[in-house]
Amino acid sequence: MRRILPCLTAALAAALAAAALPPGPAAAQAARCGERSRIVAHLTQTYGETRRAMGLAADDVVVEVYASAATGSWTITATLPNGLMCLIAAGEGYEAAPDAAPARGTPA
Repeated sequence: MRRILPCLTAALAAALAAAALPPGPAAAQAARCGERSRIVAHLTQTYGETRRAMGLAADDVVVEVYASAATGSWTITATLPNGLMCLIAAGEGYEAAPDAAPARGTPA
């Protein structure tokens, strides 16, 4: 998990920088950011996604995974302390892990 945090922090920084770009091709490809309640409502109403996991990253950024078991769609978001939520990644083929993997060094 610690290896993922620097990548996630870099992705979030890039998303926030891209969100500040003026309209144009680069901005169209940028991560989308907005008020958390509006994005959560959109994920629920449009894709049937609900929160499946969450964690706290560097600088008090809340990282969440939303997914729909019915459609298999999933979305990863990052929310800043000020309530701004950014879409980090999205895709298809979501499957809940049946069991947590054993900790490293722990016999299975």
